[in-house]
Amino acid sequence: MNEHTLNVITAKSRADKAINSLKGILQGINIDKKVNSQEINELQKWANEHNDLIQRNPFNEFMEIISQTSLGDIPATELIEDLYWLCQKYEGDNYYYNGLTADLQTLHGICHGVLADGIIEDEEVNRLHDWLNENEHLSTYWPYDELRSLVLSIISDKKIDEEERLVLMAFINQFVDIKDSNIKNTISSQIEDVKISGHCSSRI
Repeated sequence: MNEHTLNVITAKSRADKAINSLKGILQGINIDKKVNSQEINELQKWANEHNDLIQRNPFNEFMEIISQTSLGDIPATELIEDLYWLCQKYEGDNYYYNGLTADLQTLHGICHGVLADGIIEDEEVNRLHDWLNENEHLSTYWPYDELRSLVLSIISDKKIDEEERLVLMAFINQFVDIKDSNIKNTISSQIEDVKISGHCSSRI
């Protein structure tokens, strides 16, 4: 395999993973049907991180839409809808990863979106529970089983207290890399005394 072929394969795998992750981030941001400035900021940082893919479809479209939002030309809710539509449009071209790996990458993205503003709302926990129930084919794969078990235990009494919220935040923080340093530091300070045991970290 020559260097050019290797670069093409590497670029394709990174592009497909980025689309799967973006799809999840968008779902996570919009999971409570609200979009705030911190979440948009995290989305813009995602765009900056993947700026080297801007010459590839559909990243040129992604970056253009996100940049228009930063200029105030597109409302935040419309941005999420447009970007998610683009992700679905190009889903058929996403052939590097099998469906299982793609769905796990989407799950990571959803968790990223949920944590993007450093706050986990009740609605986000409930909708995350719904998504996990609808994707039982991910059972036996990390972090699905541990996350589903944790979320189920949190909502079982139909009341989410602050300790449960922080435990969920600490668990998600194991595999989500928040780009905004202020949000990242806020999360770290909130969960510094939370102990997560019985879960091993891994990345998709």
